[in-house]
Amino acid sequence: MHDDHGHDGHVHDGHAHDGHGHAHGVSRDADRKWLAIALSVIAAFMAVEVVVGVLAQSLALISDAAHMLTDAAAIVLALVAMRFAARPAGGRYTFGLARAEILSAAANGLSLLLLAGWLGYEAITRLAEPTEVTGWMVVVTGLLGLAVNVLAAWAIGKANRSSLNVQGAYQHVLMDMFASVAATAAGLVVLLTGWARADAVATLVVVVLMIRGGWNLLGESGRVLLNAAPAGVRPDVIGVDMLAADGVVEVHDLHVWTIDSGQAALSAHVLVDEPADCHLVRRELERTLAAEHGITHTTLQVDHHVRESADEHCESAHGRVHRR
Repeated sequence: MHDDHGHDGHVHDGHAHDGHGHAHGVSRDADRKWLAIALSVIAAFMAVEVVVGVLAQSLALISDAAHMLTDAAAIVLALVAMRFAARPAGGRYTFGLARAEILSAAANGLSLLLLAGWLGYEAITRLAEPTEVTGWMVVVTGLLGLAVNVLAAWAIGKANRSSLNVQGAYQHVLMDMFASVAATAAGLVVLLTGWARADAVATLVVVVLMIRGGWNLLGESGRVLLNAAPAGVRPDVIGVDMLAADGVVEVHDLHVWTIDSGQAALSAHVLVDEPADCHLVRRELERTLAAEHGITHTTLQVDHHVRESADEHCESAHGRVHRR
């Protein structure tokens, strides 16, 4: 049996990953700059909104300020995660700490859900026993908050939002922008009609949006942490494409997962007919996976198929053998 664990491929991949890592580093530097700008803007306005919210007795403003606090925390967490993720692989962390950014995204999603629970409870309480709200203060502060959040959302939007980590921070700021819109609308209603419950209703609208955003973030980060195949990638289709390559008679132990939100990986055991060159087959499979499925991080073990002992060495970890 000829054993080919893709050493040539690893040398080639190593160069590719160096370039990928350099590009990643440049991208992360730019992302950190935009996140830092958003953090500065949010922190500067948050204290003002807390004071005005207390003076105006507006839950919508206080909830917006609380959300701004979580925005700031989310951005700080994202920045810290970027710093960890930028560390090179080594020691026990053979993939590096790329998933620190996924953990950050999951934490941001969870914080959105927890904040939504608290604000939802407070809003329902205010619906039952409405508190007098100073409408004009809510309108002015809500408009200023909206301007701040638009600026912060624009800054984070300039970063790489395909990163779940950046997307987590962006979702926080986006929800806060909606909260500012809701607070402004509630202030106008109170100012024009005197209906104090508008403040609580506006808060509940934002709560629904927060639950949706937080749930989506948890779902996406959970897929990565559970080593699910990337969205839009079908391992069964990949297996069929690999079997279609010249000389390939069997593919098993096929695994497709995501290292972080921007890098898919694949490993598989491939068996080829005796006349086929394992090196050439592996290179052809690597080209196919990159061109057809966008997967460049691959580990392929390619062996010659020995029919008389196939049952002995070809059984997959899942107890299934995929044969042509």
